Amino acid sequence: MRTTDFSKAPPQARSGAMFIGATKYSGPLSLIRLGRTWSKLVRDMKRMDGYRWHKVWWEFPFTLGTIAFFEDTDALLKFARSRHHRDLMCWVTDNGTKYASGGWIRIFTAEPGGYSNGVWRAEDGTMAHIEDFTALSSEQAGPPVHRAGRSGGA
Repeated sequence: MRTTDFSKAPPQARSGAMFIGATKYSGPLSLIRLGRTWSKLVRDMKRMDGYRWHKVWWEFPFTLGTIAFFEDTDALLKFARSRHHRDLMCWVTDNGTKYASGGWIRIFTAEPGGYSNGVWRAEDGTMAHIEDFTALSSEQAGPPVHRAGRSGGA
């Protein structure tokens, strides 16, 4: 199951960089006004080289977040420089807490290797198990994977 070939995997797995962030808006009017720029921003993002996939999440009462995947960090950062993204960030941050009271962003990069099985496994199409867990930073090697019955049990 360990692999560095994600060619058969969905777009998220073929990504090298992930953005996650959220903004706590000041109320429903801010969310309505956000809609004007948001649709343009998403249109631009989907058209950019290196865009893979995104999803928006909501947290009660007025927090909206985005998880977005890109080919690599450069593609992600190029999107951050795009016109509609810059306009949105200025609208959110240049007016004190009028439109939003807080926000955060984290950027993650993918390790070259990971895991895949079944239809997403590029090497040989099997559902093979790994023999050992990936080692923690404090370990030389990971412990063996325990499987019930060793014959494909749960």
